Amino acid sequence: MSENILIVDDELSNRRILEQVLARAGYSVETADAGSRALEQLDAFRPDLIILDYMMPDLTGMDVLRELHKREDDTPVIMITAYGTIEHAVEAIQQGAYDFITRPFKPDHLTHVVRKALERQKLKRGVEVLSQEMGERYRLIIGESAKMKQAVDLARRTAASSATVLLLGESGTGKEIFARSIHNWSERAERPFIAINSVGLSKELLESELFGYEPGAFTGAQRRKKGKVEVAHGGTIFFDEIGDLSQELQAKLLRFLQEREFERVGGITPISVDVRVIAATNRDLSAAIRSRDFREDLYHRLNVVPITLPPLRERKEDIPGLADFFLRKFSTATRRSVTKISQQAMAEMMAYEWPGNVRELANAIEHAVVLGSGAVIEAADLPSRFGTEALLPESEGLSYRDAVNATRKELVLKALRKTHGNRAAAARLLGLESRYLLRLMKSLAIE
Repeated sequence: MSENILIVDDELSNRRILEQVLARAGYSVETADAGSRALEQLDAFRPDLIILDYMMPDLTGMDVLRELHKREDDTPVIMITAYGTIEHAVEAIQQGAYDFITRPFKPDHLTHVVRKALERQKLKRGVEVLSQEMGERYRLIIGESAKMKQAVDLARRTAASSATVLLLGESGTGKEIFARSIHNWSERAERPFIAINSVGLSKELLESELFGYEPGAFTGAQRRKKGKVEVAHGGTIFFDEIGDLSQELQAKLLRFLQEREFERVGGITPISVDVRVIAATNRDLSAAIRSRDFREDLYHRLNVVPITLPPLRERKEDIPGLADFFLRKFSTATRRSVTKISQQAMAEMMAYEWPGNVRELANAIEHAVVLGSGAVIEAADLPSRFGTEALLPESEGLSYRDAVNATRKELVLKALRKTHGNRAAAARLLGLESRYLLRLMKSLAIE
Protein backbone atom coordinates (compact mmCIF):
# COMPACT_ATOMS: atom_id res chain seq x y z
CA MET A 1 0.00 0.00 0.00
CA SER A 2 1.21 3.50 -0.84
CA GLU A 3 1.67 6.04 1.91
CA ASN A 4 -0.91 8.79 2.35
CA ILE A 5 0.26 12.40 2.11
CA LEU A 6 -1.83 15.45 2.98
CA ILE A 7 -0.91 18.70 1.17
CA VAL A 8 -2.04 21.88 2.92
CA ASP A 9 -1.73 25.09 0.88
CA ASP A 10 -4.14 27.96 0.24
CA GLU A 11 -3.00 28.42 -3.39
CA LEU A 12 -4.50 26.01 -5.95
CA SER A 13 -1.49 26.13 -8.30
CA ASN A 14 0.89 25.15 -5.49
CA ARG A 15 -1.36 22.28 -4.45
CA ARG A 16 -1.54 20.95 -8.03
CA ILE A 17 2.23 21.03 -8.51
CA LEU A 18 2.85 19.18 -5.24
CA GLU A 19 0.08 16.69 -6.00
CA GLN A 20 1.51 15.87 -9.44
CA VAL A 21 5.07 15.41 -8.14
CA LEU A 22 4.02 13.12 -5.29
CA ALA A 23 1.46 11.14 -7.30
CA ARG A 24 4.15 10.39 -9.90
CA ALA A 25 6.33 9.12 -7.05
CA GLY A 26 3.60 6.63 -6.14
CA TYR A 27 2.02 8.31 -3.12
CA SER A 28 -1.69 8.63 -2.34
CA VAL A 29 -2.42 12.35 -2.04
CA GLU A 30 -5.19 14.46 -0.50
CA THR A 31 -5.26 18.25 -0.38
CA ALA A 32 -6.65 20.95 1.90
CA ASP A 33 -6.87 24.67 1.04
CA ALA A 34 -6.70 25.88 4.66
CA GLY A 35 -5.17 24.89 7.97
CA SER A 36 -8.56 24.49 9.64
CA ARG A 37 -9.75 22.09 6.92
CA ALA A 38 -6.53 20.11 7.25
CA LEU A 39 -7.18 19.58 10.95
CA GLU A 40 -10.72 18.42 10.15
CA GLN A 41 -9.40 15.91 7.57
CA LEU A 42 -6.81 14.29 9.83
CA ASP A 43 -9.05 11.63 11.38
CA ALA A 44 -10.77 10.70 8.12
CA PHE A 45 -7.68 10.60 5.91
CA ARG A 46 -5.07 9.54 8.47
CA PRO A 47 -2.03 10.82 6.55
CA ASP A 48 1.40 9.27 6.97
CA LEU A 49 2.97 12.67 6.25
CA ILE A 50 1.83 16.30 5.97
CA ILE A 51 3.26 18.94 3.64
CA LEU A 52 2.33 22.26 5.16
CA ASP A 53 2.50 25.78 3.70
CA TYR A 54 4.05 28.26 6.10
CA MET A 55 1.91 31.30 5.18
CA MET A 56 -1.89 30.78 5.08
CA PRO A 57 -4.72 33.22 5.89
CA ASP A 58 -6.85 31.47 8.55
CA LEU A 59 -4.31 29.29 10.36
CA THR A 60 -0.63 29.57 9.50
CA GLY A 61 1.53 26.53 9.07
CA MET A 62 3.01 27.20 12.52
CA ASP A 63 -0.51 27.33 14.02
CA VAL A 64 -1.29 23.91 12.53
CA LEU A 65 2.05 22.53 13.73
CA ARG A 66 1.37 23.74 17.29
CA GLU A 67 -2.13 22.20 17.21
CA LEU A 68 -0.66 18.85 16.11
CA HIS A 69 1.75 19.07 19.03
CA LYS A 70 -1.15 19.71 21.44
CA ARG A 71 -2.98 16.68 20.08
CA GLU A 72 0.19 14.58 20.54
CA ASP A 73 -0.02 13.73 16.83
CA ASP A 74 3.41 12.54 15.72
CA THR A 75 2.68 12.59 11.96
CA PRO A 76 5.85 13.93 10.28
CA VAL A 77 5.48 17.43 8.85
CA ILE A 78 7.48 19.06 6.05
CA MET A 79 7.08 22.85 6.04
CA ILE A 80 7.23 24.55 2.65
CA THR A 81 7.20 28.27 1.76
CA ALA A 82 8.34 30.93 -0.68
CA TYR A 83 9.22 33.26 2.21
CA GLY A 84 11.80 31.13 3.94
CA THR A 85 14.25 32.56 6.42
CA ILE A 86 16.66 30.94 8.84
CA GLU A 87 14.46 32.09 11.73
CA HIS A 88 11.36 30.48 10.19
CA ALA A 89 13.19 27.22 9.58
CA VAL A 90 14.57 27.08 13.13
CA GLU A 91 11.13 27.83 14.59
CA ALA A 92 9.51 25.08 12.51
CA ILE A 93 12.11 22.49 13.45
CA GLN A 94 11.82 23.43 17.14
CA GLN A 95 8.06 22.89 16.96
CA GLY A 96 8.59 19.39 15.58
CA ALA A 97 8.71 19.74 11.78
CA TYR A 98 10.88 17.13 10.05
CA ASP A 99 12.26 19.56 7.45
CA PHE A 100 11.79 23.02 5.95
CA ILE A 101 11.81 23.49 2.13
CA THR A 102 11.79 26.80 0.27
CA ARG A 103 10.24 27.50 -3.12
CA PRO A 104 11.22 27.08 -5.88
CA PHE A 105 12.22 23.48 -5.18
CA LYS A 106 13.45 20.61 -7.32
CA PRO A 107 10.95 17.71 -7.55
CA ASP A 108 13.71 15.16 -6.87
CA HIS A 109 14.70 17.00 -3.71
CA LEU A 110 11.12 17.06 -2.45
CA THR A 111 10.55 13.33 -3.05
CA HIS A 112 13.89 12.54 -1.42
CA VAL A 113 12.93 14.48 1.74
CA VAL A 114 9.47 12.87 1.78
CA ARG A 115 10.97 9.37 1.44
CA LYS A 116 13.46 9.97 4.26
CA ALA A 117 10.75 11.36 6.55
CA LEU A 118 8.51 8.33 5.93
CA GLU A 119 11.40 5.90 6.46
CA ARG A 120 12.25 7.52 9.77
CA GLN A 121 8.62 7.35 10.88
CA LYS A 122 8.40 3.66 9.97
CA LEU A 123 11.55 2.97 11.96
CA LYS A 124 10.23 4.95 14.93
CA ARG A 125 6.91 3.14 14.96
CA GLY A 126 8.62 -0.20 14.51
CA VAL A 127 10.76 0.49 17.58
CA GLU A 128 7.65 1.52 19.54
CA VAL A 129 5.84 -1.69 18.59
CA LEU A 130 8.89 -3.77 19.46
CA SER A 131 9.20 -1.97 22.81
CA GLN A 132 5.56 -2.73 23.58
CA GLU A 133 5.98 -6.38 22.63
CA MET A 134 9.15 -6.70 24.65
CA GLY A 135 7.46 -4.88 27.52
CA GLU A 136 4.84 -7.64 27.53
CA ARG A 137 7.59 -10.25 27.60
CA TYR A 138 9.33 -8.49 30.48
CA ARG A 139 6.02 -8.44 32.36
CA LEU A 140 6.16 -12.23 32.47
CA ILE A 141 8.99 -12.18 34.97
CA ILE A 142 7.18 -9.88 37.40
CA GLY A 143 4.92 -11.75 39.77
CA GLU A 144 3.39 -11.61 43.21
CA SER A 145 5.50 -14.37 44.70
CA ALA A 146 8.21 -13.38 47.16
CA LYS A 147 10.81 -15.60 45.45
CA MET A 148 10.25 -14.02 42.05
CA LYS A 149 10.26 -10.50 43.47
CA GLN A 150 13.57 -11.29 45.18
CA ALA A 151 15.05 -12.57 41.91
CA VAL A 152 13.80 -9.51 40.00
CA ASP A 153 15.20 -7.13 42.61
CA LEU A 154 18.62 -8.81 42.41
CA ALA A 155 18.51 -8.67 38.60
CA ARG A 156 17.67 -4.96 38.59
CA ARG A 157 20.51 -4.16 40.98
CA THR A 158 22.94 -6.29 38.98
CA ALA A 159 21.91 -4.60 35.71
CA ALA A 160 23.56 -1.36 36.83
CA SER A 161 26.97 -3.06 36.71
CA SER A 162 28.80 -5.11 34.07
CA ALA A 163 29.19 -8.14 36.35
CA THR A 164 28.80 -11.60 34.84
CA VAL A 165 25.48 -13.21 35.75
CA LEU A 166 24.68 -16.92 36.03
CA LEU A 167 20.96 -17.72 35.75
CA LEU A 168 19.99 -21.03 37.35
CA GLY A 169 16.69 -22.85 37.32
CA GLU A 170 14.65 -25.58 35.72
CA SER A 171 13.84 -25.61 32.02
CA GLY A 172 10.96 -23.31 31.14
CA THR A 173 11.36 -20.86 34.02
CA GLY A 174 12.12 -17.90 31.72
CA LYS A 175 15.90 -17.56 31.89
CA GLU A 176 16.25 -15.93 28.45
CA ILE A 177 13.51 -13.40 29.27
CA PHE A 178 15.38 -12.63 32.49
CA ALA A 179 18.63 -12.19 30.56
CA ARG A 180 16.96 -9.81 28.10
CA SER A 181 15.46 -7.88 31.01
CA ILE A 182 18.86 -7.42 32.66
CA HIS A 183 20.17 -6.11 29.34
CA ASN A 184 17.16 -3.84 28.91
CA TRP A 185 17.58 -2.38 32.41
CA SER A 186 21.29 -1.69 31.87
CA GLU A 187 23.19 1.14 30.23
CA ARG A 188 23.86 -1.28 27.35
CA ALA A 189 20.16 -1.39 26.37
CA GLU A 190 20.74 0.44 23.08
CA ARG A 191 23.50 -1.97 22.08
CA PRO A 192 23.10 -5.57 20.78
CA PHE A 193 21.75 -8.47 22.81
CA ILE A 194 23.10 -11.69 21.26
CA ALA A 195 21.79 -15.08 22.42
CA ILE A 196 23.73 -18.29 21.79
CA ASN A 197 22.39 -21.78 22.49
CA SER A 198 25.21 -24.30 22.73
CA VAL A 199 22.93 -27.33 22.36
CA GLY A 200 22.81 -29.02 18.99
CA LEU A 201 25.82 -27.27 17.43
CA SER A 202 29.07 -29.07 16.73
CA LYS A 203 32.24 -27.83 18.38
CA GLU A 204 33.58 -26.47 15.10
CA LEU A 205 30.34 -24.72 14.14
CA LEU A 206 29.83 -23.23 17.58
CA GLU A 207 33.40 -21.92 17.70
CA SER A 208 33.03 -20.19 14.34
CA GLU A 209 29.65 -18.82 15.43
CA LEU A 210 31.17 -17.45 18.63
CA PHE A 211 34.47 -16.06 17.41
CA GLY A 212 34.08 -15.77 13.63
CA TYR A 213 36.67 -16.90 11.11
CA GLU A 214 39.28 -15.71 8.62
CA PRO A 215 39.32 -16.55 4.87
CA GLY A 216 40.68 -20.04 4.31
CA ALA A 217 40.16 -21.13 7.94
CA PHE A 218 38.23 -24.16 6.67
CA THR A 219 36.60 -25.40 3.48
CA GLY A 220 34.03 -22.86 2.32
CA ALA A 221 35.44 -19.97 4.37
CA GLN A 222 35.94 -17.60 1.45
CA ARG A 223 35.72 -14.31 3.34
CA ARG A 224 36.15 -12.97 6.84
CA LYS A 225 33.14 -13.27 9.13
CA LYS A 226 32.63 -11.64 12.51
CA GLY A 227 31.51 -13.94 15.30
CA LYS A 228 28.64 -13.24 17.67
CA VAL A 229 31.01 -12.18 20.45
CA GLU A 230 32.40 -9.47 18.17
CA VAL A 231 28.94 -8.41 16.99
CA ALA A 232 27.85 -8.02 20.63
CA HIS A 233 30.57 -5.39 21.29
CA GLY A 234 29.19 -2.77 23.68
CA GLY A 235 26.17 -4.94 24.49
CA THR A 236 25.34 -8.26 26.11
CA ILE A 237 26.02 -11.84 25.07
CA PHE A 238 23.82 -14.58 26.52
CA PHE A 239 25.13 -18.16 26.67
CA ASP A 240 22.11 -20.43 27.09
CA GLU A 241 22.57 -24.04 28.22
CA ILE A 242 26.16 -23.23 29.21
CA GLY A 243 26.37 -26.56 31.05
CA ASP A 244 26.35 -28.40 27.72
CA LEU A 245 29.42 -26.64 26.31
CA SER A 246 32.23 -28.96 25.17
CA GLN A 247 35.45 -29.12 27.20
CA GLU A 248 37.48 -27.50 24.42
CA LEU A 249 35.08 -24.59 24.08
CA GLN A 250 34.96 -24.25 27.87
CA ALA A 251 38.70 -23.56 27.77
CA LYS A 252 38.31 -20.96 25.00
CA LEU A 253 35.41 -19.31 26.82
CA LEU A 254 37.43 -19.19 30.05
CA ARG A 255 40.25 -17.38 28.29
CA PHE A 256 37.78 -14.95 26.77
CA LEU A 257 36.23 -14.22 30.18
CA GLN A 258 39.66 -13.66 31.71
CA GLU A 259 41.13 -11.48 28.96
CA ARG A 260 38.03 -10.18 27.14
CA GLU A 261 39.81 -10.96 23.91
CA PHE A 262 39.86 -13.79 21.36
CA GLU A 263 41.12 -14.77 17.91
CA ARG A 264 38.90 -15.63 14.98
CA VAL A 265 39.13 -19.23 13.75
CA GLY A 266 42.21 -19.31 11.51
CA GLY A 267 43.40 -15.95 12.82
CA ILE A 268 46.34 -14.93 15.00
CA THR A 269 45.44 -11.33 15.89
CA PRO A 270 43.83 -10.85 19.32
CA ILE A 271 40.53 -8.93 19.18
CA SER A 272 39.34 -7.10 22.29
CA VAL A 273 35.64 -6.52 22.96
CA ASP A 274 33.54 -4.92 25.68
CA VAL A 275 30.58 -7.21 26.38
CA ARG A 276 28.43 -8.11 29.34
CA VAL A 277 28.20 -11.91 29.79
CA ILE A 278 25.08 -13.67 31.05
CA ALA A 279 24.98 -17.45 31.16
CA ALA A 280 22.15 -19.86 31.97
CA THR A 281 21.77 -23.54 32.68
CA ASN A 282 19.25 -26.00 34.10
CA ARG A 283 22.05 -28.43 35.02
CA ASP A 284 23.56 -28.88 38.46
CA LEU A 285 27.01 -27.43 37.70
CA SER A 286 28.41 -28.56 41.07
CA ALA A 287 27.63 -32.16 40.11
CA ALA A 288 29.05 -31.55 36.62
CA ILE A 289 32.28 -30.28 38.19
CA ARG A 290 32.53 -33.40 40.35
CA SER A 291 32.04 -35.61 37.27
CA ARG A 292 34.65 -33.50 35.41
CA ASP A 293 32.12 -32.49 32.76
CA PHE A 294 32.46 -28.82 33.64
CA ARG A 295 35.55 -26.80 34.52
CA GLU A 296 35.60 -25.48 38.06
CA ASP A 297 37.61 -22.37 37.08
CA LEU A 298 35.05 -21.51 34.40
CA TYR A 299 32.25 -21.99 36.91
CA HIS A 300 33.78 -19.45 39.26
CA ARG A 301 34.23 -16.97 36.39
CA LEU A 302 30.57 -17.32 35.50
CA ASN A 303 29.18 -17.48 39.01
CA VAL A 304 29.87 -13.82 39.94
CA VAL A 305 26.18 -13.02 40.51
CA PRO A 306 24.07 -16.18 40.62
CA ILE A 307 20.30 -15.72 40.29
CA THR A 308 18.04 -18.73 40.80
CA LEU A 309 14.63 -18.58 39.12
CA PRO A 310 11.92 -20.39 41.08
CA PRO A 311 9.88 -23.11 39.36
CA LEU A 312 6.22 -22.35 38.71
CA ARG A 313 5.07 -24.79 41.40
CA GLU A 314 6.77 -22.51 43.95
CA ARG A 315 5.08 -19.33 42.64
CA LYS A 316 1.53 -20.50 42.01
CA GLU A 317 0.11 -17.10 42.93
CA ASP A 318 1.53 -15.92 39.59
CA ILE A 319 -0.43 -18.47 37.53
CA PRO A 320 -3.64 -16.38 37.02
CA GLY A 321 -1.71 -13.39 35.66
CA LEU A 322 0.48 -15.55 33.42
CA ALA A 323 -2.53 -17.53 32.17
CA ASP A 324 -4.36 -14.31 31.30
CA PHE A 325 -1.31 -13.03 29.38
CA PHE A 326 -1.07 -16.23 27.33
CA LEU A 327 -4.84 -16.27 26.76
CA ARG A 328 -4.71 -12.80 25.18
CA LYS A 329 -1.56 -13.65 23.22
CA PHE A 330 -2.87 -16.86 21.64
CA SER A 331 -6.41 -15.54 21.13
CA THR A 332 -4.92 -12.70 19.10
CA ALA A 333 -2.51 -14.99 17.20
CA THR A 334 -5.24 -17.47 16.23
CA ARG A 335 -8.02 -14.85 15.88
CA ARG A 336 -10.21 -16.83 18.23
CA SER A 337 -12.64 -14.95 20.49
CA VAL A 338 -11.56 -16.64 23.71
CA THR A 339 -11.78 -14.12 26.52
CA LYS A 340 -11.97 -15.94 29.85
CA ILE A 341 -10.83 -18.94 31.88
CA SER A 342 -13.50 -20.71 33.92
CA GLN A 343 -13.15 -21.09 37.69
CA GLN A 344 -12.90 -24.87 37.37
CA ALA A 345 -10.15 -24.64 34.74
CA MET A 346 -8.22 -22.16 36.88
CA ALA A 347 -8.67 -24.39 39.96
CA GLU A 348 -7.18 -27.34 38.07
CA MET A 349 -4.26 -25.23 36.87
CA MET A 350 -3.62 -24.02 40.42
CA ALA A 351 -3.60 -27.62 41.69
CA TYR A 352 -1.18 -28.86 39.03
CA GLU A 353 2.59 -29.08 39.70
CA TRP A 354 3.79 -27.79 36.28
CA PRO A 355 6.98 -29.79 35.65
CA GLY A 356 7.45 -27.81 32.41
CA ASN A 357 7.05 -24.49 34.27
CA VAL A 358 5.98 -21.33 32.42
CA ARG A 359 6.64 -22.90 29.03
CA GLU A 360 4.24 -25.72 29.88
CA LEU A 361 1.61 -23.22 31.03
CA ALA A 362 1.93 -21.37 27.72
CA ASN A 363 1.50 -24.62 25.78
CA ALA A 364 -1.52 -25.63 27.88
CA ILE A 365 -3.27 -22.30 27.23
CA GLU A 366 -2.44 -22.47 23.51
CA HIS A 367 -3.84 -26.01 23.42
CA ALA A 368 -7.07 -24.81 25.08
CA VAL A 369 -7.44 -21.77 22.81
CA VAL A 370 -6.87 -23.80 19.64
CA LEU A 371 -9.00 -26.83 20.51
CA GLY A 372 -11.68 -25.22 22.71
CA SER A 373 -15.09 -24.48 21.21
CA GLY A 374 -16.34 -21.49 23.19
CA ALA A 375 -15.39 -18.04 24.43
CA VAL A 376 -14.46 -19.48 27.84
CA ILE A 377 -11.68 -22.01 28.48
CA GLU A 378 -13.23 -24.90 30.39
CA ALA A 379 -11.37 -27.58 32.31
CA ALA A 380 -12.15 -30.07 29.52
CA ASP A 381 -10.29 -27.85 27.03
CA LEU A 382 -6.99 -28.22 28.92
CA PRO A 383 -4.57 -31.11 28.25
CA SER A 384 -5.76 -33.94 30.48
CA ARG A 385 -3.99 -33.73 33.87
CA PHE A 386 -1.26 -31.73 32.07
CA GLY A 387 0.99 -34.83 32.05
CA THR A 388 3.29 -35.67 29.18
CA GLU A 389 1.64 -39.14 29.19
CA ALA A 390 -1.69 -37.50 28.28
CA LEU A 391 -0.10 -35.25 25.72
CA LEU A 392 1.74 -38.00 23.89
CA PRO A 393 1.37 -41.67 24.91
CA GLU A 394 4.49 -42.66 22.96
CA SER A 395 6.70 -39.80 24.18
CA GLU A 396 9.05 -41.84 26.37
CA GLY A 397 12.54 -40.39 26.25
CA LEU A 398 11.43 -37.02 24.84
CA SER A 399 11.83 -33.73 26.65
CA TYR A 400 8.62 -31.89 27.54
CA ARG A 401 9.12 -29.40 24.70
CA ASP A 402 9.72 -32.20 22.19
CA ALA A 403 6.64 -34.09 23.44
CA VAL A 404 4.39 -31.06 23.04
CA ASN A 405 5.76 -30.26 19.59
CA ALA A 406 5.33 -33.88 18.54
CA THR A 407 1.69 -33.75 19.62
CA ARG A 408 1.08 -30.49 17.76
CA LYS A 409 2.74 -31.93 14.67
CA GLU A 410 0.60 -35.07 14.87
CA LEU A 411 -2.60 -32.99 15.08
CA VAL A 412 -1.62 -30.86 12.08
CA LEU A 413 -0.58 -33.88 10.00
CA LYS A 414 -3.85 -35.67 10.78
CA ALA A 415 -5.81 -32.63 9.63
CA LEU A 416 -3.74 -32.38 6.44
CA ARG A 417 -4.24 -36.08 5.71
CA LYS A 418 -8.01 -35.77 6.21
CA THR A 419 -8.15 -32.81 3.83
CA HIS A 420 -5.75 -34.39 1.30
CA GLY A 421 -3.18 -31.65 1.86
CA ASN A 422 -5.62 -28.74 1.54
CA ARG A 423 -4.19 -26.23 4.03
CA ALA A 424 -7.24 -23.96 4.09
CA ALA A 425 -9.52 -26.94 4.80
CA ALA A 426 -7.09 -28.24 7.44
CA ALA A 427 -7.11 -24.85 9.14
CA ARG A 428 -10.93 -24.89 9.24
CA LEU A 429 -10.90 -28.42 10.63
CA LEU A 430 -8.54 -27.36 13.42
CA GLY A 431 -10.42 -24.11 14.00
CA LEU A 432 -7.37 -22.02 13.11
CA GLU A 433 -6.69 -19.06 10.87
CA SER A 434 -4.92 -20.14 7.68
CA ARG A 435 -1.97 -17.80 8.33
CA TYR A 436 -1.55 -19.16 11.86
CA LEU A 437 -1.55 -22.72 10.50
CA LEU A 438 1.17 -21.79 8.00
CA ARG A 439 3.32 -20.32 10.80
CA LEU A 440 2.67 -23.45 12.88
CA MET A 441 3.66 -25.72 9.99
CA LYS A 442 6.86 -23.75 9.47
CA SER A 443 7.79 -23.92 13.17
CA LEU A 444 7.14 -27.68 13.20
CA ALA A 445 9.11 -28.27 9.95
CA ILE A 446 6.06 -29.60 8.09
CA GLU A 447 6.48 -29.27 4.33
